[in-house]
Amino acid sequence: MTELGRAAAAHTIDVPGAGGATLTLSWGAATDIGRRRDHNEDSYIVEAPFFVVADGMGGHLAGDRASDAVVRRLGDAADGPFGSRQSIQHALLLATADIERAAGGNAIGAGTTVTGLALVAAEGQPAALVFNVGDSRTYRVENGTLRRITVDHSVVQEMVDAGVLRAEDAEAHPDSNVITRAVGFGEPPEPDWWTLPLRTGDRYIICSDGLTKEIGDAGISRIAAKVDDPQELAERLVGDALVAGGRDNVTVVVLQVEGAPADTDLEDTLPRP
Repeated sequence: MTELGRAAAAHTIDVPGAGGATLTLSWGAATDIGRRRDHNEDSYIVEAPFFVVADGMGGHLAGDRASDAVVRRLGDAADGPFGSRQSIQHALLLATADIERAAGGNAIGAGTTVTGLALVAAEGQPAALVFNVGDSRTYRVENGTLRRITVDHSVVQEMVDAGVLRAEDAEAHPDSNVITRAVGFGEPPEPDWWTLPLRTGDRYIICSDGLTKEIGDAGISRIAAKVDDPQELAERLVGDALVAGGRDNVTVVVLQVEGAPADTDLEDTLPRP
């Protein structure tokens, strides 16, 4: 597993084209091998502009190399505190080639999920460009309410969308670990994208499925309501996942918007419930 960046408090960034306005962020991250795995195949990057978690797959060490390839290519793509959709897509394409080389003769190949966000600036206003491939997840806490941004690329999510499986039964389904998209396995990456304005008080929680399969959305929401510091929250969520069973590697990144320009009028690309 690979960890790029470290926790930060009150990190202030100048917003380009905003007449001297600044964006102030704090963030934290935590990861654990879990109670049943012999190595950690998760990787993450917490370094502006990227706040991302990757969960590798593919047999002994191949998944580790796959998640490493994604976060390292994103790190290489960083050119200042703001990024772009093009830089993410290019990094994922390069990572796909890296993963193919790393998989070598591995018969099942190698790949990784990836989710998170890049800081972007549109017309002088800061935003989060959220992206996702696979079943790791990104959430936003807005006005105290947790909402999942990403949509899993998985067999059970397709069943839920088709109305043949209840959302509350998805995690217990025997196919809950079968994903339909990944970075690697010889396929071009196909991320989904969302753009959300960055507003003071908002919090983003980015995690591998080692968290969601243990404590679910309700557990994440309950803990987030009690813990203010992003590093403490990341560590608490990982710890609770271990207490709940720790059946997989678990990784959590928390990004908190401490201060943002007040005149933002960007609209979410998320559909309203």
